[in-house]
Amino acid sequence: MEELQRKVGGAEDPLSELIRKSLTRSSIFRNREVLRADYIPGNLPHRWEHVRRLGEILVPSLKGMRPSNVFIYGKTGTGKTAVVKHVFKKFEEEAARLNLQLKFVYINCRVAGTEYRVLSELCAALDVKVPFTGLSKAEVMNRFRNALHRSEVLMVTCLDEIDHLVKSSGDESLYQLTRINEGSPGGLMSIVGVSNDLMFKEMLDPRVLSSLSEEEIVFHPYTAVELVDILSERAKAAFHDGVVSEGVIQLCAALAAAEHGDARRALDLLRVAAELAEREGAERVEERHVRAAFGVIEQGRIYEALSTLPLHGRIVLLAVYQCVRAGVQKVTTGAVYNQYRNVCAALGVEPLTDRRVSSIISELTMMGVLSSDVVSYGRYGRTRRIALNVPTEELENVFLNDEALSNLIELPVSEPKGA
Repeated sequence: MEELQRKVGGAEDPLSELIRKSLTRSSIFRNREVLRADYIPGNLPHRWEHVRRLGEILVPSLKGMRPSNVFIYGKTGTGKTAVVKHVFKKFEEEAARLNLQLKFVYINCRVAGTEYRVLSELCAALDVKVPFTGLSKAEVMNRFRNALHRSEVLMVTCLDEIDHLVKSSGDESLYQLTRINEGSPGGLMSIVGVSNDLMFKEMLDPRVLSSLSEEEIVFHPYTAVELVDILSERAKAAFHDGVVSEGVIQLCAALAAAEHGDARRALDLLRVAAELAEREGAERVEERHVRAAFGVIEQGRIYEALSTLPLHGRIVLLAVYQCVRAGVQKVTTGAVYNQYRNVCAALGVEPLTDRRVSSIISELTMMGVLSSDVVSYGRYGRTRRIALNVPTEELENVFLNDEALSNLIELPVSEPKGA
């Protein structure tokens, strides 16, 4: 009977054998979670100077004084989030020991997704309930401001990936948060802004920038030698003895350092390589597994990068895709902006200005998703001609899995006059 249950249409259910093998075979992992990007280790190799610097800036909070706002920036995978969370954890423990009215709040703006959700999380930190939807952003901001001013709390708030918030919604809310302490008889707030975008500061109003950047900390990419140290330490906790050689760790570090010195990338390479080795029943991770993992990760990289763009970034990209697929002869900024407005209208979303859309096109060009060159039309002025650097099939897959945009892929394209 059991044998019959394992068979479907005369063929054995492939999951049966897979489950049997996984339960009887010993894993090469001791703790694979150690290799996840969101794991915060107790030791932070080559980042203790940054820990000390952030600690020096925030230490007045332990004496009841508001510390300066801090702006932290550096490329993805350079340890920014790990350092902030490590410092926050240590300070929280000390604040609890001293029984201080001190809160450390961490918000990832990309995960929160919208201004409304960011403000809601700030309210929640002060035990102010806000409905999931239904209020204006101004009302949520007022509730937070009033609750903070009524309290005696000193709140240190990290807005991680703060560039996502500004790119998707502008910097008005950020401006108000940097002015939140004005006229407060009670509670105060300091902001730790974290950005992966080195050009982010150029988007900010000078008043916001001067308030946000009272102090700055720059995180430089890791070198290959530094990545070896990081991987070696994680590997000791992640694998059983003898599973990973020094050569494998050095290869992962070299491949990651050759791109952007991204520790997350190096950790992903090592983890996926180990998973590939485990699936084939190998007892050790070899260099061939690392090279195979590199190919696997590369395939999913474009999808992840594009699917996590802010909404207006995805709309602009969809507009370019639609223009290219429709055979528009001159895919210029004008043609893209015209189609962008069409998509916004279909979504019921307020379009950004043509200048802001042009900035988004520049960002997509910097990412390597688009290429653009300036074309002169003499006395008729200049424009940018735009081309896709990503296969349309891959872009279509991104949009088909996008809850907001999946129904708009077939939206007709109309070229602007004079395009």
